[in-house]
Amino acid sequence: MANWRVWTRKTHRWGAILVALPFLLVILTGLMLQLKKDWTWVQPPTKRGTGDVPQVSFDTILAAAKSVPEAGVESWADVDRLDVRPDRGLVKVQAKSGWEVQVDTGTGQVLQTAYRRSDLIETLHDGSWFGDRAKLWVFLPVVVIVLGLWVTGVYLFFLPLAVRWSRARERRRSARLQSGQAPNA
Repeated sequence: MANWRVWTRKTHRWGAILVALPFLLVILTGLMLQLKKDWTWVQPPTKRGTGDVPQVSFDTILAAAKSVPEAGVESWADVDRLDVRPDRGLVKVQAKSGWEVQVDTGTGQVLQTAYRRSDLIETLHDGSWFGDRAKLWVFLPVVVIVLGLWVTGVYLFFLPLAVRWSRARERRRSARLQSGQAPNA
């Protein structure tokens, strides 16, 4: 039993040191992603356009994105993706440059332009920013080690309680024996 306790403590201690920096990055970026809808620095707020059925063509959407020089959109090759929100009457054009152009799907007018950091933060969070090898050989083991930290941490939390309960049970048993009662009573 003592060897198990020592092994658990050492595993917990060294595991925490091993994952300290990558896990700190995961925690910090996770916090930012949790707040992305509330923190405009991370993700621009979603505006509201006109109508709830898109009326504009893809050419109009591309022209609107091209009208924003910061976005660097010259053709569809410069567009990472479109996020269509019919209920809000807009489409978000997410450029490969990181800029987001929100276009009204009723009029084709640009509603808002802002730099979108949430995609970058997400790639840092899952480790893909560092490449597929880092994601697989650094961030995946970090997750496994953190799971081990959770298991050993729970064990280390309950261990003193179990010892206390065992000692209390033994004291009650000894008291019964000294008073002449049967041990199982």
